[in-house]
Amino acid sequence: MRIRFPVSAVMSIGHRIAGVLLFLTLPLLIYLLQLSVQSEQAYQDIRHWLDLSPVRLLLAILIWALVHHLLAGIRVLFIDIDLGVSKGVARSTAWLVNLSALTIFLLALAVLL
Repeated sequence: MRIRFPVSAVMSIGHRIAGVLLFLTLPLLIYLLQLSVQSEQAYQDIRHWLDLSPVRLLLAILIWALVHHLLAGIRVLFIDIDLGVSKGVARSTAWLVNLSALTIFLLALAVLL
């Protein structure tokens, strides 16, 4: 038996995953920012670290998380003011959020890798 989630559920799960990912990586990003302004050598070390392929993949994933979380959040705000509440529109906007975030992720991946 295979469970099929509606597209709104997939978008909602992605929104939660993106939020957790952003929350968990925020301390690391703040640390890297703090480190980058300490000295020229620290800045160069961080630039070298950011040139590694696994780190670039992580950056692309973080870009997906940011875009997906932002778009899903905007969608929810519209729903909160009773725009896009009907089943058809809600389904369409969920598809739009998922496909837009995936497109931005693939573009980021192409640029970063």
